[in-house]
Amino acid sequence: MKILGNIIPFFISQLDNYTSREIKSLAYISIENILGFNKTDCIIKNDYKLNKKEIQLFRDVVSDLKENIPIQYVLKEAYFYNLRFRVDNSTLIPRNETEELVRWVLESNFDSLLDIGTGSGCIPIAVAKNSLADIYALDSSNRALEIAKFNADYHNVKVNFICEDIFKYISNKKYDVIVSNPPYVLESEKAYMDKNVVDYEPHSALFVRDDDPLKFYTKIVSFSSNFLKKNGLLFLEINEKNAERIKSLLFKNNFVDIELKKDINGRDRMIKSVLK
Repeated sequence: MKILGNIIPFFISQLDNYTSREIKSLAYISIENILGFNKTDCIIKNDYKLNKKEIQLFRDVVSDLKENIPIQYVLKEAYFYNLRFRVDNSTLIPRNETEELVRWVLESNFDSLLDIGTGSGCIPIAVAKNSLADIYALDSSNRALEIAKFNADYHNVKVNFICEDIFKYISNKKYDVIVSNPPYVLESEKAYMDKNVVDYEPHSALFVRDDDPLKFYTKIVSFSSNFLKKNGLLFLEINEKNAERIKSLLFKNNFVDIELKKDINGRDRMIKSVLK
């Protein structure tokens, strides 16, 4: 591997745990991260000579990919809402479905918003880049908040970060909007998930016990009923299997105008409600 044109063949020759299409995608992502070249650059600069440091970086990436480490953790970055975010294995990798949740939130008018379980900070930072609201973000993980604060500084937005456990936290203010993408994947669903998700993403941010699937929703809904302003909005990302139970939970806690929204794959993935 001496020139840019050798990189994709090198990836293909080394990686047999991905499809050909996936390998090419991973190679292009790596090239852009390490060299700053897009696909067009790869054609124009095909004969670009790699230095020793660059060659080693690509070898290191391939070595990690052989272990099924997600490319976002390998490169320590992910894209969300057309923004670059630093991530590591203390934070979830942002998903496209959550982008849809942010778009839905931004359709509303609000002056203050709290994100519960912020992780890398992708939700509040994306909202902050597209609104003038006062933004707050809560997480119990110090390491996740370090990453989130870095991302907020990188994008030059103000987010008020709160290091607290939602099961113990009492807010000193009320909000126009509360949003959350809490853990909702059942432990029993691990067997059907990709190895790179189960082995590397933080389980505490993903999974809930099968016998208590609404653990976080019960707390977040209760919290929101106390700390949303009247007619405030609660947005949640959900497991479609629990859509009806979450609707019932919201209704019992004085939420009205409950609306389910499907994601791009046609699954009931988001829910919006108004505090009466």
